[in-house]
Amino acid sequence: MTATIIDGKEFAARVRVKVGDHVTRLKNDHGITPGLAVVLVGEDPASQVYVRSKGKMTVEVGMKSVEHKLDINTAEADLLALIGQLNNDPEIHGILVQLPLPKHLNEDLVINSISPAKDVDGFHISNVGLLGTGQKSMVPCTPLGCLMMLRDHHGSLSGMNAVVIGRSNIVGKPMAQLLLGDSCTVTIAHSRTKDLADVVRRADIVVAAVGRPEMVPGDWIKPGATVIDVGINRIERDGKKKLVGDADYESCAAVAGAITPVPGGVGPMTIACLLANTVTACCRAHGFDEPEGLTA
Repeated sequence: MTATIIDGKEFAARVRVKVGDHVTRLKNDHGITPGLAVVLVGEDPASQVYVRSKGKMTVEVGMKSVEHKLDINTAEADLLALIGQLNNDPEIHGILVQLPLPKHLNEDLVINSISPAKDVDGFHISNVGLLGTGQKSMVPCTPLGCLMMLRDHHGSLSGMNAVVIGRSNIVGKPMAQLLLGDSCTVTIAHSRTKDLADVVRRADIVVAAVGRPEMVPGDWIKPGATVIDVGINRIERDGKKKLVGDADYESCAAVAGAITPVPGGVGPMTIACLLANTVTACCRAHGFDEPEGLTA
């Protein structure tokens, strides 16, 4: 068996087109331009690249992009004051504080200072609680992207057995909640799960989000299962640096029915879903219908 490749890059491009179309309608019909503000504290190279990419794509879909780049020694009170200003700015519908933050800043305090309605990362404790109780919330971007790809590939997920390997607040836990919401039978596993291989072998859907390079081999995969690989790990092999996922791609692809590659799978969907969340937040703020196909 050779797995179908779920092309996240191509899918993300389609999501951005949908976002752009909705932005155009908001502008033409209501004179409203969705706005996304990104706050970066310090000069972490990876974060700088990510923020530039977010800003570029935000503008490409017709939205307003605002970037606040703060010194690494910025006081917590000053960061909270800026977030307060953005919370009260009617032209800003989404706020994202780029993580990780410098160690002197309390990440939980900063995240929970963002208005839940503008929390397009879906990390605010109110959004976590709403998602966990099946209510309307802002959904974390990476799990939302995974769900979109699964729905696109399978149609209905009802009754499928899903195993999420990983229990992080950013991916593992919200991913499990989303799959439950689509009527999957869900198991949350992790690196300390007993008989992990046997647990994974029962799954129709495997979401690998544990942060260990190539941890999941092909002989863990049920023939025909779908593997969503969230991992992005930098390793050195044969003297060359390369990116690999949490699943061993070659062996898993030989068994699975479908699989996301690394790179080019889940990664591109994260920014696309950030844009989708910003449009959703804008629509909710003004009482408009939410964009179809861009929410959980």
